[in-house]
Amino acid sequence: MLAEFTNRCLARYGVHYGWVMAALVFITTMVSSSVSTVPQIIILPITREFDWQISDVSNAIGLMYVVLACFAPFASALMLKIGVRNVVLTAATMNTCGLFLITQADQRWHLLLSVGCLMGAAAGIIGVGLAATVATRWFVRRRGLVVGILASAFAAGQLLFVPLLAWLTTVVDWRYALVIPIIGGFFSALLFLLFSKDWPYDLRLTPLGEKEMFTPPRHDGKNAFLTSLNVLFKSANEPAFWILASTFMICGLSSTGIVGQHFIPFCADNNVGIVAASSYLAIMGIFNFIGTIGSGWLSDRYNNYHLLMWYYGLRALSLLYLPYSGFEFYTLILWAIFFGLDFIATVPPTVRLASKHFGTVNGPILFGWIFAAHQFGSAIAATSAGWARDTLLSYVPSFIGAGILSGLAVFLIIFFKRISDQPIRGT
Repeated sequence: MLAEFTNRCLARYGVHYGWVMAALVFITTMVSSSVSTVPQIIILPITREFDWQISDVSNAIGLMYVVLACFAPFASALMLKIGVRNVVLTAATMNTCGLFLITQADQRWHLLLSVGCLMGAAAGIIGVGLAATVATRWFVRRRGLVVGILASAFAAGQLLFVPLLAWLTTVVDWRYALVIPIIGGFFSALLFLLFSKDWPYDLRLTPLGEKEMFTPPRHDGKNAFLTSLNVLFKSANEPAFWILASTFMICGLSSTGIVGQHFIPFCADNNVGIVAASSYLAIMGIFNFIGTIGSGWLSDRYNNYHLLMWYYGLRALSLLYLPYSGFEFYTLILWAIFFGLDFIATVPPTVRLASKHFGTVNGPILFGWIFAAHQFGSAIAATSAGWARDTLLSYVPSFIGAGILSGLAVFLIIFFKRISDQPIRGT
């Protein structure tokens, strides 16, 4: 009822309801990003309290990314089967349970259950697949910009929540900091329950920029998991899938896996406190927000292959620079600005290329598998960096390795561009 009423009100001013859906996804993603930053915020205080090693926490983080990767390929198919709203509400419930269990943790396996399993599953059934699904269903015109805006929600969550959570962890207790994402999750789930619709067709609308109304595919009774696997098998012989998956795996390894989970303890090794380090992450979040929206705008206007070459090349330079920056105030600000502009700028062109090559229905589903590769890369980086810190007593090899692999991604995109003229069938 509220969705229909809101749509009628917006129609009077010529505003498409797709922007409401985009706003709902933005809020949901922003809150979800605050949940994903929790392990990095608590990694130092929880290891001190229980006399654990960093790898004890990073193992749970690695499991979170593995579980996320296992669920991500089926997220879009699940949204196709049971609806976007139901998927979001399920994820919100999992996140709430996971965060509560963290506050009760006093054994290492408690983190494996809460962070690894529950939070990993919640992130997996939403992930970037939620943004890709809504952008693909509701927008034809401005699709790249919308993906950029929705991807920037991760940065907005980082900007708003990381300094606050870090401050609460320092002045009160790390357990009280978790109340913030719990409240945010409840609020975003309530908004989705009241205002969301699965398809423009539900409001008798065409997608923005489309002249003909798109009729959603009928439910054929197939299991969502089988639907996703079927799309994968049909696309597995296409080079586009493997190159997008490989480069996106490097993206996860070089962003959320290593910087997203180990930047604060890396700073601590270089005499930079948790609140100061989180402030640099907030600065990075500001420019991440700008860079991702800008990337969406650019992906609507310029060659997406060229954009990805620049993004991975610049990321390689920034990761190679950080260990030798001296961790001084101005050098870290410079790094935060530079890396922030590039942090998840790869998402809009990757989503557009997936939709271009594999279609409106199959594109978001296949992007789930590409996003799974991203999370496997994150798992590798999160786990190996923690191991390297405990055994080698240094994060430097991990950051250097991530920079070299980012450079490799540039050459993969160059190869992808050369074969991109080959016809690829999609639906």
